[in-house]
Amino acid sequence: MPETTTAQRILEEAQRLTPDSRFIFRCGPEADCFNCCCRDVSILLSPYDVLRLKRALHLDSSEFLEKYTVTLHSRERHIPAVFLRMDEQSRQCPFVGEAGCQVYPHRPWACRMYPLGMAQPKSAEAAADRFYFLVAEELCHGHQGEEQSVREWIEEQGIEPFDRGQLPFLELMAHPGWDRPGAIDERQLSMCFMALYDLDRFRRFVFETRLLLLFEVDEERMHAMANDDEDLLEFAMDWLAFALFSEPRMRMRDPLTFATSSQVDGKQGTGEQEHGDASR
Repeated sequence: MPETTTAQRILEEAQRLTPDSRFIFRCGPEADCFNCCCRDVSILLSPYDVLRLKRALHLDSSEFLEKYTVTLHSRERHIPAVFLRMDEQSRQCPFVGEAGCQVYPHRPWACRMYPLGMAQPKSAEAAADRFYFLVAEELCHGHQGEEQSVREWIEEQGIEPFDRGQLPFLELMAHPGWDRPGAIDERQLSMCFMALYDLDRFRRFVFETRLLLLFEVDEERMHAMANDDEDLLEFAMDWLAFALFSEPRMRMRDPLTFATSSQVDGKQGTGEQEHGDASR
C-alpha cells in the first residue's frame, strides 16, 4: 500500500476551518516555549518571501540566497524548492535573537500563518475549495491563550499582502503545462530559478541584454521594473508563462522592428540567447 503523505493526511483528517472559525492561540516573550518553533523547522520560501527578506536585510538577492537559503530538488515540484537555512549547530533560524524575530515585519508567510496552515488546491479554478487547519504541536504552549477568528488572525499578522504577492507564483505553478513529459530542461530550470528568486540578477539580465528589444514593453512598465521589486517579479511571471507555455501575456515585437532597433543600437543579431534560455 502506498505511503500516505502529510498533505493527504491533512486533506483526510484535519478539521477544516473557514475565515469565521475561531481558535485559541497567543504567542509572545511571556510564553515558556517562546522561540521554540523557530528551531529545527523547514520553512519553504516563496519568491515574494525572498523578495521581502533580501530587501529588509539590504542584500543583493544572490548574496541572500547563498547566505541564508538551501535549495532542494524533488519530484513533486517543477522547480527547485528554496528553504530558509537553519544554523548548522543550533538548528535555529538565523534571524532569531533573545527578544524574538529580528526581521519580524518581513517574516515569511509560513511564520505569519503559524499555528494555522492552509490547504491550497492546485487548480486556480478550485481556489474557493481551500481551507485552513490548526497545527497543534507538543512544543507549542500557546493554545491556552486568547480566542480569535481565522479572519482576525490573518488581519493581525499582515498575511494578506503576502497572499497577494505569492498568488501569481501559485498560478504559474498550477499551470497544466508542467504535467507534460519533458516540460522543462536544465537550462530552463536555471532561468526559472533566476527569474523567480534571484531577482537582482534577473533585473540585470532584463536591462543589460537585448531582452526588452524582443517584447513590447511600455516605458512606464520598464521604469517600474527598474525601480520596484514587485513589478519586476510580476514581469518575471509573465515572461516565464510566455516562454515556457506560450501564454499570451507578452507580445513580441515585429521582427523587422527588432532588426532595425538592433542596427541602430549597434548590436547585430537575433537575440536568441536572451530569449532562448527560457523558451522551448
